[in-house]
Amino acid sequence: MSALASPFSPSAIVTRLRAAGCVFAEDEAQLILSTAPTPDDVARMVEQRVVGLPLEHVLGWAEFCGLRIAVDPGVFVPRRRTEHLVRQAAALATGPSPVIVDLCCGSGAVGAALLAALPGAELHAADIDPAAVRCARRNIAAGGRVHEGDLYAPLPATLRGRVDVLVANAPYVPTEQIGLLPPEARIHEPQVALDGGSDGLDVQRRVAAAARTWLAPGGHLLVETSERQSAATAEWFARAGLVPEVTHDEDLHATVVTGTLR
Repeated sequence: MSALASPFSPSAIVTRLRAAGCVFAEDEAQLILSTAPTPDDVARMVEQRVVGLPLEHVLGWAEFCGLRIAVDPGVFVPRRRTEHLVRQAAALATGPSPVIVDLCCGSGAVGAALLAALPGAELHAADIDPAAVRCARRNIAAGGRVHEGDLYAPLPATLRGRVDVLVANAPYVPTEQIGLLPPEARIHEPQVALDGGSDGLDVQRRVAAAARTWLAPGGHLLVETSERQSAATAEWFARAGLVPEVTHDEDLHATVVTGTLR
């Protein structure tokens, strides 16, 4: 929409956003003005952002791996660092029609990005949060299936022993550190998508423990974690019978642990 049609001038929006603590106020103002269909929507979106709603929830979408991913209020916002997970997974998904499972899929951003990179893939995604599942089904509308339930529980039994690439962007923040997260995450994103238990590895351990049942021979499990936690994650992968490897992306400040079923 035209900036002249807005009840706020671009400079006024920038001033309000900056006063609310938005570091990238100019960029955010431009995104709001280009997304809002009406002047009333501009006003509403600016107010939402000023009171602390994550920008992606205000806009209704997030950019991820070159895609526009729908993100509903209350759904975990995909982080740019998770693009490292996507790149690692895509590189391992060989063959014309690899079978891919995306656990803890949230908005479905990882699955959607993998389908875009691997159009012949068979994709199954799952999440325990009904709001996330509804969102993921919009983002993976074609070429994939989204299941609601806890980790592997809702997956079709026919996937056992067939999965070439299993990705899990599972929560890995230790419970006692949740309170240290920025308010945007702490208040507006679901705790189930953030809280990884006392050491942050509870969900990762559960994913690793059952991975052998689902992976095809030579298949791979990939999880995002922190650099500090990566050694412990790799140890749990080894205990689960997987050969672990840790990769880092310095630009994205991202760490991924990959476990291969030999």
